[in-house]
Amino acid sequence: MENRYPRLEINLAHLQHNVSRIVEKCGSCGIQVAGVIKGATGHPEVAKAFDKGGAAFIASSRLEQIEDAIDAGIEKPKMLIRVPMLSEVSDVVRLTDISLNSEFEVIKALNEEARRQGKLHKVILMADLGDLREGFWDKEEMVEIAEYIENRMINIQLVGIGTNLGCYGSIAPTAEKLEELVELAEKIEARLDRELEYISGGATSSLMRVWDKDIPERVNLLRVGEGILLARDLDTFYGYDMSELYQDVFRLKAEVIEVKTKPSYPVGTIAIDAFGHTPTYVDRGMRRRALLAVGKVDYGDPCELIPMEEGIEVLGASSDHTIIDVEDAERDYKVGDTMTFDICYATIVYLTNCRNVRIEFV
Repeated sequence: MENRYPRLEINLAHLQHNVSRIVEKCGSCGIQVAGVIKGATGHPEVAKAFDKGGAAFIASSRLEQIEDAIDAGIEKPKMLIRVPMLSEVSDVVRLTDISLNSEFEVIKALNEEARRQGKLHKVILMADLGDLREGFWDKEEMVEIAEYIENRMINIQLVGIGTNLGCYGSIAPTAEKLEELVELAEKIEARLDRELEYISGGATSSLMRVWDKDIPERVNLLRVGEGILLARDLDTFYGYDMSELYQDVFRLKAEVIEVKTKPSYPVGTIAIDAFGHTPTYVDRGMRRRALLAVGKVDYGDPCELIPMEEGIEVLGASSDHTIIDVEDAERDYKVGDTMTFDICYATIVYLTNCRNVRIEFV
């Protein structure tokens, strides 16, 4: 099975370089990095690269991935970056050192569970600054809960506040938005009469403020996943120069199982495809096309496959097949050949979750 496809190749040396470079770049601004491993489904070898590259925390939204990192011998502090479910409170305390929180009932449950386990669990309170995902919208309520934790919870330590931007609501992490977070932190500090350890200013999108050197001085923690794993979003969507980072950490290789010349427009009455959609097609006459033994079940969206060779076009996919136009390809593709693709963040999540995809470290 050594030559089995589809295959996801992961370059661990390039990944560790990216971690080290982001840690160094953020460190120059006084910022620590929580390395977010969920994009690669928390694969232990990926988590080890984050550890070796100098991430201050190993972070994920899934406790199973954090437990895998622990089992792999990684001793760095573990951070849960999704607001905990009440049903997982016991494991949150058992497996993680710190969690992001926005619900008082959950924090009370964490405090009680930490008491039972004889632990001190650290929390960062999340503020919603407009992205409308997790976080306190009522900032006075947030201040009051911070004070309650400080004065009345024995097994919970409030270590900071944070926010999330550039996700659900697509709100840009501007310097002004992050100043709002700092001002809120200072309001809480005034009430507690002490300084918070962390002000966590978001995720990969907040790296723009590091690159532009206009991130507020007191922001000292970012939670970075895509900016390390792929280093592509800031380049593709915002035009930032990411050339000091590798963008080839992940590559998909798939095998050709059919090559034939066929019409480019389906023949017959067009209804719906296997996923209940009615795609549009362009009639380009007879074209040579290749079928690959990989499909939406394996990687999700075919639009997020980026061919590495000129003259190749991804036409679409079904559950188990990907259709490629090779009429203008530089190679004369034959059955048994392989094609290589760059991939996007969501594609990595699919591929690393799929038991049919072989993962190989190069």
